[in-house]
Amino acid sequence: MIEKILIINICKEKLHYCEFVKPVEDIVVSLKLKYFTKHYKELNKKDLEESDKIIICGTSLKDNEFLENINKFKWLMNFKKPVIGICGGMEIIGAVFGGKLKKKTEESKGFLKKKTEIGFYKEAFKKKFLGFKEGEVYHLHNYYVEFDKRFEILSSNKVVQAVKHKKKEIYGLLFHPEVRNKEIIKNFVRNIY
Repeated sequence: MIEKILIINICKEKLHYCEFVKPVEDIVVSLKLKYFTKHYKELNKKDLEESDKIIICGTSLKDNEFLENINKFKWLMNFKKPVIGICGGMEIIGAVFGGKLKKKTEESKGFLKKKTEIGFYKEAFKKKFLGFKEGEVYHLHNYYVEFDKRFEILSSNKVVQAVKHKKKEIYGLLFHPEVRNKEIIKNFVRNIY
């Protein structure tokens, strides 16, 4: 049976689709899998039922409108199929499951200031995760999530970069695998955990 992947777009601006959603679609297309893309505001019960797996894509740094509409993602609480959230998608997963969304800050001369992480950073995971153990990943975020005990922290960085729900196939990545670590997405859709 050929699986059908639902790719969820959380971008407010149409132009951001090209940077954050289209690369994920291209990865799925390269595997010759069926998929459909829906904006989270247009998502319905039938879409969730017809999909075998879900990828919640990220969006740009200043596009946080999805956080004002977190109730649109409450379906995650009872969802039984595999889901992976990328960047903003991980923030959504954290918020739905009661995690705390925090602004990334750094101390400078005794004051805390907002910090944006943009660029390539070395990451190491506690164990192999979707075929990835360590390497360079692309960060583009202002926020991070403090997860509760329902989630296993997979990354060894101070700021949590990867999680897995302990009882469900729900995963979150704060970094952007569609930029440099496409194998992670490929392994997710091909069931290579």
